[in-house]
Amino acid sequence: MATTTSIRTFSSTPSLSKREKGPQKDQRIQLIRYHMQHPRTPRPLKLSRMRALRHWTIHRAWMLARRKRQENEENELQRMYQSMHSAMEELRNLDPPGKKDSGRLYRIALEKKGIFGHGGVPIEYARAQTDTPAKEPWNHGWTR
Repeated sequence: MATTTSIRTFSSTPSLSKREKGPQKDQRIQLIRYHMQHPRTPRPLKLSRMRALRHWTIHRAWMLARRKRQENEENELQRMYQSMHSAMEELRNLDPPGKKDSGRLYRIALEKKGIFGHGGVPIEYARAQTDTPAKEPWNHGWTR
């Protein structure tokens, strides 16, 4: 009596490879879900009404103080810019027009000789401008 047994090898079969996998899930959403639902993630705070009100009041006061500081810094920068602008206008209008050297001090003030070193260029022109950062931000092993 001869019996035939079919031997199935350990490999992916055509039926398994044809199985539909569905749309790919966004990796960022998976990471956010993982970290929010991870067992070691601390539970969110449950504050009483008064504690929540105190928290909101302190947070709001902090945001107002921060905004006030930012506005003061912005006003100081604006004041400095206006001062530089008016000084440059004074230099430009110092000499009467029509003279050979009219605006000489203004042109000298705008020259950038020696600022970037001997034969140097501004850093904005020293590398290619790109929209995205490099994959390796800094090559620490580079030597001249």
